[in-house]
This record gives sequence, structure tokens and C-alpha cells, in this order.
Amino acid sequence: MSMNPILVEVTRGNMVESRHRGAIAVVRANGQTMLNVGDTGRLVYPRSAIKPIQAIYVVESGAAEAFNLSDVELALACASHNGGPEHVSTVRAWLARLGLAEETLECGAHAPRWEADWAALVEENLSPGPAHNNCSGKHCGFLSSARHLGLVTEGYILKEHPIQQAVLGLIGEMADFSLDNTPGGIDGCGIPVAGIPLESVSLAFARFATGTGLDSKRQAAAQRIYRAMVREPFMVAGSERWCTRAMQAGKGAFIVKTGAEGVYCGAVPEIGVGIALKIDDGASRAAECAMGAVLSGLGCLTKEQSSDLVGSAILNVAGKQVGRVQPAPEAADFVLR
Repeated sequence: MSMNPILVEVTRGNMVESRHRGAIAVVRANGQTMLNVGDTGRLVYPRSAIKPIQAIYVVESGAAEAFNLSDVELALACASHNGGPEHVSTVRAWLARLGLAEETLECGAHAPRWEADWAALVEENLSPGPAHNNCSGKHCGFLSSARHLGLVTEGYILKEHPIQQAVLGLIGEMADFSLDNTPGGIDGCGIPVAGIPLESVSLAFARFATGTGLDSKRQAAAQRIYRAMVREPFMVAGSERWCTRAMQAGKGAFIVKTGAEGVYCGAVPEIGVGIALKIDDGASRAAECAMGAVLSGLGCLTKEQSSDLVGSAILNVAGKQVGRVQPAPEAADFVLR
């Protein structure tokens, strides 16, 4: 098996200190490949980057209409959020509207992303709850569908539960890839994950962006999720997060979504493409840089936005810039224009 190309490098002073290899697929909704870098046929777990596709089901099932879900809540269903006060309060209010306790969430609890939010909990002698979990919005979406359809909520994260079966089926249809015999596992928040070729993940996002090949119900559901994400980018991630910053800069022109282990996905409706990339070593810093480079290459960012979103500064403890995360020269030729 040949190695994927180097996409991103990390400099310190005048030397390259680290390099990140990976693969990128940019696909049109008709399946035509626009950009293929590295082994895009290799199976990957899309992890949280697939959340916008998963979130289609909360609309398609009728739950979004039944519970009058807002753009804020639908954006949160796509989120890997910071666990900040805005995210947590929205999750708790959403659960209350469903008539469910916070403990109904089966995603587990972890501390907020940022120290200030964690310190605020400690000051009030509180512990993080499931609502602080970065995936809690997605789980609220699952629970909304379960409640609307009259399904048991206990065990909603299990692969055999009707909600997970429906969501996995939706992903397979969007990606035009059968999940019946593909490798599987359990995500960090407890739901099933399935191995999918990177190029097929990109196709799913191209269909999400354009509605091509979708029936009218799914097309409308995808449009609703897209609209929520671009209207409420803060809810998708939060302060100081690349996802949020990029979508704020895009002003509706595209959506992007991070996933664990160096996965990033995106959709650009105007040119009808989906984007999926995976950094081999799982580094988020490289995935953000690579996604920024792809968006720049597609003409989605201004020169000023590209300078902000394509790569990042390496700072020392004193706050002085000593290096940079940036596209590797060998990648710039086929990613950046």
C-alpha cells in the first residue's frame, strides 16, 4: 500500500519540524471527481464530521416539525460543541420540551472544552453532566425522533435500535455505499460508526449540498440542516473553533464540520461539491489547515480569509510566533490555486 502524500507541514524557525500525510476527495453530486489526492478509496470512520448527514433524520422523521425545532437546535444537532453555557442551556431546554431528563442522554459526561467554563462549574460546586458532552445536541436529535415515532428511548445509541438503523441506512444511501458488510465500531459518544471510503463520504456531502439524487422530502430536510448551520455557526462549535470561524467567514457559501482523528467534511452548494479529507495521524491542526487550503483552492475564501484560515501560527509560552502550521509545498500545487 503506497503512502498518502504530505499535505501539511509544521515549521519552527527555518526548518520543517513535523509533517502530516493524508487524503482529500472533492466530488460532484453526479459522482464526478473534482480533486483526488491520496488513497480516497480507503475506508475511514467519518466520526463527528458526518453529523450534518445524521441530522437529516431528525427533520425527515417529522420530529423537527413536531417539536418546532429552531435553527439553533438543528445546528446543535450537527455540533461538536464546546460545552459552553449557550450550548448546555439549549440542550437542557430541548430535553425539557421532549419531557426528558438530562440523564436520558446516553452520550456520557465530560468537562467543557475551555478552562473558564470548567472553572465556573467548580466555583458553583457543580460537576459536568451529559449536556456538556460535545455530542449532546446530536443525541437530542436522536431522542426527538424516538419520541416523535413512539419508540423506546432507552438504548437509543445501540446499533440495533430503530433510530440508529434508520440513520445508518440514511448515511449509506447518501454515500451510495452499502454498510452491510463494512467494518464497524463505537464512537466516543456511544453510537455505532461504519467504515466508508473517503470518496463516498464526499459524495454524501455533495448530495447534501445540492439535493441531487434525493427525493423531495430528503432534499428539503438537507436544505433545512444546511440553513441552520450557516445561520447559527456558533452552535456548531463555539468560540475559538475553526468550524465556527470558517462558516462565519463564508456567510452561507459553505458548511464545514470537524471529526475526531483528523477528519473534516464540507459542502459547497454554489459549485455543487462535497469535500472529505482525512489526516493519517489524526491531527486536527493538520485537518483544519488542509480544509482551509481546499476551500481557498475552490475560490470560497478571499485572500484575507485564506491568510486567517489556511494554517495557524505556532506560539511559544511567551506568545511569540516561532513557527507555522501550513500546507506543504508539494500539496500546494494541487490544492491551492
